[in-house]
Amino acid sequence: MNLREAREVIGALEADPDAVGVFGKVYETADGTTIIPVTKGREPVKPAGVFVVKDGNASWMPAADGERIAMMGIFVGLVAAALAGIAMVRRPPWPDLHGDISPVHWRAMLPR
Repeated sequence: MNLREAREVIGALEADPDAVGVFGKVYETADGTTIIPVTKGREPVKPAGVFVVKDGNASWMPAADGERIAMMGIFVGLVAAALAGIAMVRRPPWPDLHGDISPVHWRAMLPR
């Protein structure tokens, strides 16, 4: 697909009233690359990514959702903290100081 065919396809999509909110304004850079922004549904604040058409080759570049990545980091941290807390309560890393220290046990430990 060359650049002219890509523009015809984009023009046909913009003529469709249901597709107007999905594809944004077409940008062309100085080196002849065409960039087409794409949104999710009709909300322009939710970017899905961009189509990049250069030398007749089209490629898709998805957009990263920063809020979702941050929330996943917080969730992983909370799960790690919870598991560490459970491990500490179940078997603490310090020695067991509540053992039996009666004289009977001490006599068994003394050398004969």
